[in-house]
Amino acid sequence: MHTFSFSEDGSAFLLDGRPFQIRSGELHPARIPFEYWRHRIRMTKAMGMNTIALYVMWNYHETSPGRFDFHSENRDIEAFIRLCQSEGMWVLLRPGPYVCAEWDLGGLPSYLLSYPGIQLRTDSAHDPRYMSAVARYIGELTPRVKPLMACNGGPVLMIQIENEFGSYAGNPAYLEEIRQLWLDGGIEGPFYTEDGIAQLRENRSTITGGAIALSNGDAAQIAAARQAFPEVPVMAGEVYPGWLTHWGDAALQGASVDISGTLDALMQQGLSFNLYVIHGGTSFGFYAGANVDPDSGVYQPDITSYDYAAPVSEQGVATPKYMTYRSIIARYLSAPQPEAPEPIATIERRGDRALMPEPYASVWDNLPAALPVEQSLDPQPFEAYGQSFGFVLYRKTLQDGRGGVLRIGDVHDYAAVFSGGQYVGGVSRALVPARSAQSLHVVHDAPLVLPSKAGAAALEILVEAMGRVNYGHAMIDRKGILGPITLEDSTGASEVLTGWEVFPLPMDEAFIGNLRAVCSNPDRPGMFFRAMVSLDALGDTYLDMSCWTKGVVWVNGRNLGRYWNIGPQTRLFCPAPWLKQGENVVIVFDLHQTEARPIELARTLSG
Repeated sequence: MHTFSFSEDGSAFLLDGRPFQIRSGELHPARIPFEYWRHRIRMTKAMGMNTIALYVMWNYHETSPGRFDFHSENRDIEAFIRLCQSEGMWVLLRPGPYVCAEWDLGGLPSYLLSYPGIQLRTDSAHDPRYMSAVARYIGELTPRVKPLMACNGGPVLMIQIENEFGSYAGNPAYLEEIRQLWLDGGIEGPFYTEDGIAQLRENRSTITGGAIALSNGDAAQIAAARQAFPEVPVMAGEVYPGWLTHWGDAALQGASVDISGTLDALMQQGLSFNLYVIHGGTSFGFYAGANVDPDSGVYQPDITSYDYAAPVSEQGVATPKYMTYRSIIARYLSAPQPEAPEPIATIERRGDRALMPEPYASVWDNLPAALPVEQSLDPQPFEAYGQSFGFVLYRKTLQDGRGGVLRIGDVHDYAAVFSGGQYVGGVSRALVPARSAQSLHVVHDAPLVLPSKAGAAALEILVEAMGRVNYGHAMIDRKGILGPITLEDSTGASEVLTGWEVFPLPMDEAFIGNLRAVCSNPDRPGMFFRAMVSLDALGDTYLDMSCWTKGVVWVNGRNLGRYWNIGPQTRLFCPAPWLKQGENVVIVFDLHQTEARPIELARTLSG
């Protein structure tokens, strides 16, 4: 048993009554295959850290109301925390309910968006539906977390209440209601909050007796916050050694960030800190989030990789930053750091040995039964149909085959449009570079020209959900088609098109596992491609998708994430545990290509 507390004057964190410097590195279990958890924890410890900070992504554990998964693979948070303890590491637990983290909807479950008029991140008085779901989530966590608290013999020092709430609102009742849920579950803290110092000053987003962590914090900001809030200790809760990247950015972000000076000052003064992130991992599947540019209002989806230019790379390699920061920390430690674990083996196949997928199936030959038309007089968002991720096809037959100017209201987030089975063009909520937009006839916030057809013709709109906004006030980010669809004829007369058939295409493990190998029209975009690769030895690898256009990749049924030729990411990380000796199956779904291109296996994200 241990006691973790704060000094009476708020000047220090105390472990068993003695001043304790938290030296933390952030890891996200949801972004790391569970087979690699111990390796990443040991990498963190070898850099000189004594603590692991981790987010719990609520929507990764409760995918539908009341159905929780805290057991399968990298969802076993208790196992991760116990593993930290077995490696001699303390834990800062960051369970949200909102976490941001460049994760879909900031970790909030998308089923909340099926409720009309839902308000997120607010107290029961403003929206009891939201807080009822929060109470259910924390009620599921408390019996799991309680035995893991330091006072009960576990490694958890503190629990964070919400995340950067001062950047969102100024409602202390909400934060106190969350704190009370933990108290009701028998966990008395210690608790803390996380905010930028400007937001902290403006919105006073603290909780009763809770410590303060500063986003983008440093020694000077800690001193300033201590003056404003002298009764509790302050730490640099998120020190950024890198940064996030959006699709369409000129390059992977954060490589030039150098926190040597910040880290040296924190160590010299014995101040507590957390590197966000020491190792980012990968937003596998459909979990990468998005932002909205605060100036232009343009939607900015995040890439699949969460490499973040962190000290430990996406595939777990010690970068030059790692070695530099390790040396800085070592100067202030009384005992040497342990040696870093050996790197994970890698494999590559290039040139003549590259994979060459073949056409395998068409999405048009694998449509599920349509939802009843009467439910969809107007197109509805994914959440109205109980769907969280993937794609939805909206279809309406134009009996007279008429054409005109087609306006699709509020596409979230990328639509491929077909008329009579022929590709007409695309609509992207995100900005697309001019060359790519021109070659694919993709528009941003503009209409498409729908050609006339002889006789009846099906108008089909295949919509991809790319990632819900995870930060700011645009988080009510439903997916699919959110506005009316109109068709304007040559006279200027406009008609709202209603009565849509809707085909849900979640593209989850079950959907991919049940694909029928049928391609009735191999010239029509919307193709699945398959490659078989035989391996004698296993290792981490990257699938180089630079010859492909836009889509998703599965390896042995595992979703590696999205790719998009607008970059800057062109390779998808495939961890060795997801491969097997002998035959491996690679499935590619591309929204635009009908011809296969080679896929090289590489050892790094770039280069």
